Amino acid sequence: MTAPLHEPTAKAAPSPVAEAAPGAVDEAAAVGGDTGPVQGRSPARIAWERLKRDRLALTGGAVILALIVIAVLAPVISNLVGQDPDVFHEDRIDPLFGTPKGSLGGISGEHLLGVEPVNGRDIFARILHGARISLLVGFLSALVAVVLGTVLGIVAGFFGGWVDAAISRVMDGLLAFPQLLFIIALVSVMPNDMLGMTGSSVRVFVMILVIGFFGWPYIGRVVRGQTLSMREREYVEAARALGAGRLHILAKELLPNLVAPIVVYTTMMIPTNILTEAALSFLGVGVKPPTASWGQMLSNAIDYYDSDPLYMIVPGVAIFTTVLAFNLFGDGVRDALDPKSSR
Repeated sequence: MTAPLHEPTAKAAPSPVAEAAPGAVDEAAAVGGDTGPVQGRSPARIAWERLKRDRLALTGGAVILALIVIAVLAPVISNLVGQDPDVFHEDRIDPLFGTPKGSLGGISGEHLLGVEPVNGRDIFARILHGARISLLVGFLSALVAVVLGTVLGIVAGFFGGWVDAAISRVMDGLLAFPQLLFIIALVSVMPNDMLGMTGSSVRVFVMILVIGFFGWPYIGRVVRGQTLSMREREYVEAARALGAGRLHILAKELLPNLVAPIVVYTTMMIPTNILTEAALSFLGVGVKPPTASWGQMLSNAIDYYDSDPLYMIVPGVAIFTTVLAFNLFGDGVRDALDPKSSR
């Protein structure tokens, strides 16, 4: 007797999904069994999703947005609270000691953060207007540094040779230059009228240019190093093989891949520029009175730190909060843009 041609096969076990009700199948798909096509995510979306999970970075970003709104709307907010940053309130000052009347530096419903010694100007209004100077110098000087550093750094890294050598030596010279002393000397001899600007506007303009000029080598070295590592990549070689010119490669192939380090370094540069502006105003070479500045307020508060400590604490906390917010946000942006980060 011959063996059967086909062995009887065991009956397949019924699939749990097949026996489940249609509603259960839909619910399983909604929970985690979605069988639809997988949608790709752009690098920007991936970075945003990573950034959203960093609560410290989001807190820093919220503080930065609040500071920007406060700086832009400083005159409006001052009018709402009924205070002008340049108006003296001598009736709020003790004529014998020159300190604010009342406790905590003269804090009241009319003066939310008290008043300045001797002249009685409202501290809250001056803090609002001081934010405008700090953020203006911080952002615009960072913009100048980023533009110069990106252009010169990418040119040095891409072309190499004597171009790279010349730009690198300029970077080394500027990095070794005592920029704070140069800024003090330059601002001190600047005229009061220049390019249609007068007074504090001239000093703000000079600070933006000089801080940005001395800041570009830092980001220039980062961009140069990234360009050196990318100029031999496959996509650059493919662009060359297809006949793309140098300008096209720089603008379309290299620059988009440099956005992440540029953004990260910019967020780190802004708080440094804010501290530089505060230091210059503290030393008396920043904006001129009566223009409000946090560093200038700290300088004036030195003589009253024992009798009116709040006058020193308020601008100090404002500088500390601003710099901390930018640093937290910058750390979060760096981790979000870094694919190797485990956060």
